[in-house]
Amino acid sequence: MRIIYTALFMVFSFALSAQEPMDFQNQRSDEISEFKLYPNPAYDEVVYMTSKENGIKNIVVYDVFGEVVLTDRISDKTLNISRLVPGVYVLQVAEGKKTITRKLVVK
Repeated sequence: MRIIYTALFMVFSFALSAQEPMDFQNQRSDEISEFKLYPNPAYDEVVYMTSKENGIKNIVVYDVFGEVVLTDRISDKTLNISRLVPGVYVLQVAEGKKTITRKLVVK
């Protein structure tokens, strides 16, 4: 009887903790379309960002502790990252009403 209860508990706990399926074919409408960040990992003092609209981008860079280490507003494709020490960062880019979040590795 314990085995049946244990099996039922396991089935229900896995079913309840399952993640929402991700559809990679259909992009969310609130994300910046055709966004590209390169080079990543970055070895130089700049990274390049392009999107479908290539408008003015507001950028916030977070370190692994969630602290803001860099904020910038760019109208061209280049972001100066010379102030960042080597590590892993989270890059949040806003262009108009759309946003996107990407990981950035600085070497």
